[in-house]
Amino acid sequence: MNPPKVNLSEKFSSFSDYWSPKIVGELNDSYVKLVKVKGEFIWHHHEHEDEMFLVVRGEIVIQLRDRDVHLAEGEMFIVPRGVEHRPVAAREAHILLFEPAGTLNTGNLRNERTYEATPR
Repeated sequence: MNPPKVNLSEKFSSFSDYWSPKIVGELNDSYVKLVKVKGEFIWHHHEHEDEMFLVVRGEIVIQLRDRDVHLAEGEMFIVPRGVEHRPVAAREAHILLFEPAGTLNTGNLRNERTYEATPR
């Protein structure tokens, strides 16, 4: 099998919606996802999964209940399972997520921003 290479710029340019993760790769029962973010997401946690945020373009803040983690382009942060968090972006930012397959983007909550299946 010859897996294709992935051009992140091309993938990001193929969609415009915010807070709607797109799967761009699979690795050892985990997904590599791309998401554009702007504004505030919701407070949530992932009971059984860690979640990695890698900023490809722009800046975001991962708000935790006890501190804020500011991330610029090229920086990453892993939110440990069970830790309540809220991503915030003052301006559009492009994020690469790495998390186990089946992880809901809204973690323990289900609402209008929940994506049961992440489209490619």
